Amino acid sequence: MSSFAQTPNNPHLLAARDAVLQAYVASLVLTALALALILELTHPLAGEVSAVIALIAVAALSERGRVQLSGTMESSIALLPVIFAAVVLGPLAALLVGAGSLLGDFRPPYMKLAVYTCTRAITGALAGFAALGATEISAGKFGQIAAATGVAAVVAEVTDTAFAATTHRLRGNGTLMNAVRVIAPLTLAALPMYVPVVAILAAAYTQVSAWTLPLFLVPAVAAQRLFAMYREQRELTDELRLANGCLERAGLSFASALVAALDARDQYTAGHSAAVARYSKDIAARLGLSDEEQQLAHLCGLVHDIGKVGLPVGLLEKPGPLTLEERRQMEEHPAVGERILANVENYTEIARIVRHHHERVDGNGYPDSLVGDGIPLISRILAVADAYDAMTSDRPYREAMPSRVARLRIAQAVDTQFDTTVVAAFEAILASASDDYRQGSRTAWGVEPRQLRVASASG
Repeated sequence: MSSFAQTPNNPHLLAARDAVLQAYVASLVLTALALALILELTHPLAGEVSAVIALIAVAALSERGRVQLSGTMESSIALLPVIFAAVVLGPLAALLVGAGSLLGDFRPPYMKLAVYTCTRAITGALAGFAALGATEISAGKFGQIAAATGVAAVVAEVTDTAFAATTHRLRGNGTLMNAVRVIAPLTLAALPMYVPVVAILAAAYTQVSAWTLPLFLVPAVAAQRLFAMYREQRELTDELRLANGCLERAGLSFASALVAALDARDQYTAGHSAAVARYSKDIAARLGLSDEEQQLAHLCGLVHDIGKVGLPVGLLEKPGPLTLEERRQMEEHPAVGERILANVENYTEIARIVRHHHERVDGNGYPDSLVGDGIPLISRILAVADAYDAMTSDRPYREAMPSRVARLRIAQAVDTQFDTTVVAAFEAILASASDDYRQGSRTAWGVEPRQLRVASASG
């Protein structure tokens, strides 16, 4: 595992970070050299030089085919021959195979070469020690070989991951946890494949013949394909996340344009949709709804009154009570809003929610007289947020109510007009909110309503 892949030159790296990185590299070099010297004295090679050279070649070829995991992280299957060497040939052989894995990629940056060579050497030596400590494989029993392989593979993967994450952090490419999150899934996927493959090949090498070593190329190719598939999956996931983000931003931009068109007609409702959107999202969060549902509540709040664009001129601005005919026309706006939104791609659910935001839990709402849980939850949330902001806003025919009065009226309409759970959640929010928030002051909403008012004014 490497964290040097395509690391951009950063002219603003702090001198302290450079000093720490240089000290880190120096410690790796000294550790690797010390391990090599100790192992040469205590566990020298026993005439398997040709096997070590062959495994170094496999590791180097594997490293040439490494796979990009992220902008600064990449991986290869070079650990596979290292683990094999640790189990079959001992810690010194594993150290040499690990150190030689980068011979086929001798090119700048040389800091990468030094770090990667040393970390792989140390990883190989530790895996070799772990295999020796697990069991002696000289008896030739497959169970002993499997045990040694399992321990060596775990030690190698954990050590390699730790080195990669540490290097990633010291180079300023992100946190340790971010690096681990990128590497861990691939490590967990590789271990179940590495252990049986290496164990079988080790058994064949020790019990049948050293000429079985070329069989190593088959699982090596398969493992490389696994890494490539993982990379492709990550790329597809990233592309999907980017596309979803673009769609969300496009949806909000479209909704804001619709709201600006409506607010341009009526100075009294300017910012009302933004307030309802904020209240609705906060209520959804208080109810423990998912992030997606909270965003849906927010978007529905923005466009809940879009059907009012179809009302006769002057109706929204009328300074007195509505006649029965005008009331009938006003009550058509949820259905009109649904028809408008249903023509927008991916707005089917939003259209359904908007249609029902004037339903009542007792069945006396409009347009469909739905009852209780038959009303979509976000529609019930919109109903409370819409009513509260309407009561705490100035209207052509009355001044804004104080928050306490509006809250009392909403509480009195529980189980008839409003859902009890939604009202309780909103009351909990308002109880600890600022005066600006409770009174619906547009300064409580931040940028969004101001943007809408600017768009409205410029229209």
